Amino acid sequence: MLKGEGLWFRYGAKLPWVVQDQAIAIIPGEVVGLMAPSGYGKTTLAKLLAGYLRPTQGRVTLDEQPLPSRGYCPVQLVFQNPELSVNPRWRIDRILREGHPPPQHILDTLGIHPGWLTRYPHELSGGELQRVAIARVLNRQTRYLIADEMTAMLDANTQALIWQVVLDFARHYHVGIIAISHDQPLLTRICQGHTIKRLNASKSVSLTKA
Repeated sequence: MLKGEGLWFRYGAKLPWVVQDQAIAIIPGEVVGLMAPSGYGKTTLAKLLAGYLRPTQGRVTLDEQPLPSRGYCPVQLVFQNPELSVNPRWRIDRILREGHPPPQHILDTLGIHPGWLTRYPHELSGGELQRVAIARVLNRQTRYLIADEMTAMLDANTQALIWQVVLDFARHYHVGIIAISHDQPLLTRICQGHTIKRLNASKSVSLTKA
């Protein structure tokens, strides 16, 4: 289980709390939608769960242990802005090989062309780089995927294609997914009867069914 308990976070001692007493847990194979308007701390909570930030109070555990501090983390986060998900100094082929290489059929389905592999991130468009950022985490070492508005910058047809690939991968490899968005129709489609959690600015998330 990936679990966040009693999470509080702020970016400075005199600044307001960005995350206040939040708790969330997800098991392998589960799809959880996390919904809130802009400014409610969704991205900060995602960074806490993926180990990008340490909570001011509370803890995040993976199978009751702290997240690993070295190597490829089993909890992977894909941002809305793909530049945040990849190392700008690496070529695309190295980015895709950071964990266990994704299966070739995933690269093909996502439309990742062989000619991209020798390029650097800045040489791809935003949509192309987002496909790379998503493909990078669809490998055997990823156990949990946190998708923070992952497809918000893409058109509806591309969104549908990417989510189908991600959900098929998650079902096959029993990967847990936290999908973060303010778009309830999208979360309803991808959760398909799993849980949607509405993030409250001052209390723990409340549970409703999609």
